[in-house]
Amino acid sequence: MQVFRNARQGDLDQIYGISLATGDGGQDASHLYRDGRLVGHIYSAPYVVLNPEMTLIAGDELGIAGYIVGTYDTAAFERRLEREWWSALRDQYADPAGDPSGWTADERRSFAIHHPHTMWAEIVEAYPAHIHMNLMPRLQGQGVGSRLLEHWISEARQAGVRGVHLGVNADNQGGLRFWSSRGFERLLPPLVPEAETSVWFGRTL
Repeated sequence: MQVFRNARQGDLDQIYGISLATGDGGQDASHLYRDGRLVGHIYSAPYVVLNPEMTLIAGDELGIAGYIVGTYDTAAFERRLEREWWSALRDQYADPAGDPSGWTADERRSFAIHHPHTMWAEIVEAYPAHIHMNLMPRLQGQGVGSRLLEHWISEARQAGVRGVHLGVNADNQGGLRFWSSRGFERLLPPLVPEAETSVWFGRTL
C-alpha cells in the first residue's frame, strides 16, 4: 500500500538515505561519499526542517521511498537558508582549499555549503518556485512521481505561484525524459549560462 503525506522531522534519516541513494545522476552515490549526509544537507533536509508544509513523501510497507520538496519563493528561501541553515553546517564542514579538480565528492559538497549557489535572477523572475524530487527504484514506473509532482503543483497554484524550475544532472537520462514529459521546458541561454553543466527546466503554472 502506498502512503502520501507531508514530511515530518522523524522522516529525516530516511530522506537523507534517499538523497544519497539517488545522488549520482539518479543512481546510488554511497560509494562516492565518506559522509553520506552531505547530499541531503543541500538538496532535501533543509526543506523538511524549514518548509515541511511544502513537502510530500511517498512510502510503502518498507518505509519512505520517495519525496518532493521545494519552496514557492526561491529568493526568500535562499535568504532563510543563510540565516537558519548553513551556519551550523559550516561549523561542521571545512571550506576546502586547493585545486577543485582534485577535490573529493565530500569536498565539493562542503564547498557548496560554504558557497551556496544563488539561482539566476532571470529564472527566479520567470519561475519563482523550485523543487527537488527523488524516488527509490522500487517506486519508479508506478506513477508515484507524477502523483507527487501534480499534488505539489496543485498546492502551488492555489498559493498563486506562477512558475517552477528545477535542475537535473545531465547524466540522468531517466530524469531528463520524465521532466520533459511533464510539461517542463528546457531552459537555454540567456536564461542559463553557456558553461552550465546541469540541465535546467521550467514550467509555467
